[in-house]
Amino acid sequence: MMFNGYNEELVQSIRGWLQEDVGSGDVTTRTTIPVGHQSKGIIHAKEAGVICGVPIAELVFEIVDPGLSFTAHVQDGQSIAKGTVIAEVEGSTHAILTGERLALNLMQRLSGIATRTQMFVQALEGLPTRLVDTRKTTPGHRMLEKYAVRIGGGGNHRFGLYDAVMIKDNHIKGAGGIAQAVSRARANIPHTMTIEVETENLDQVQEALEAGADIIMLDNMPPALMSEAVARIKAAAPRVKTEASGNVSLETVRSIAESGVDIISVGRLTYSFNSLDISLDLNAKKGGAPA
Repeated sequence: MMFNGYNEELVQSIRGWLQEDVGSGDVTTRTTIPVGHQSKGIIHAKEAGVICGVPIAELVFEIVDPGLSFTAHVQDGQSIAKGTVIAEVEGSTHAILTGERLALNLMQRLSGIATRTQMFVQALEGLPTRLVDTRKTTPGHRMLEKYAVRIGGGGNHRFGLYDAVMIKDNHIKGAGGIAQAVSRARANIPHTMTIEVETENLDQVQEALEAGADIIMLDNMPPALMSEAVARIKAAAPRVKTEASGNVSLETVRSIAESGVDIISVGRLTYSFNSLDISLDLNAKKGGAPA
């Protein structure tokens, strides 16, 4: 079964996305193509990029019709050229066309994220700084989009509000200060959970250090100020990780990394990318007169 290796949440999501698209049935295919008609669908790239989502597309077609045969010709993470045949799906023409749009939508978006991520990773080549994503993901697609970031060579920040403490400006305001926020968080979380504090200036950096933060985020700091902040943090507490964030672009990511930060988080990986152009063409028709 193609379901092996996938959790039930993903399976149910795909069923829901298919229902959104198909509804009571694919009226165009049903009324134009004879029942029992068989085809082979050739999935190919119309531009170069990093492919991602091939197993997800396979799962879509499996859910639509377990009788379809899916053959992948490339694996997630491969850099492909324009014209590359990514996969072939063979069987019921009705089933292929019913699953086509969802399978392509997912592969196009995930490949776009992976391709965008690889560009940022390449811009950091030779530097130790780690590139990660953010929570700026499409609702309902976070697991897949963060997977695409990993496929592109990046890493994942926290997955949600539940797996790490990140004290941002509004938390600081609500708590009455960085020290109060860190102290309250530390008293109420497991010892295995980290606390990150967002800072905007050197005074806040010092407060975060004194409060015992595990990670200090340097938010929207100019390069010179960021370099000074990193130096101060490393001198005072080498164990503390530093993270840069805020309006990071391909043009600025390397200069930010050269400040010495350990991590750069980039929201653009999952909210500002171009989907890779991927298409499916039918051929080898048989089993009835073509419509």
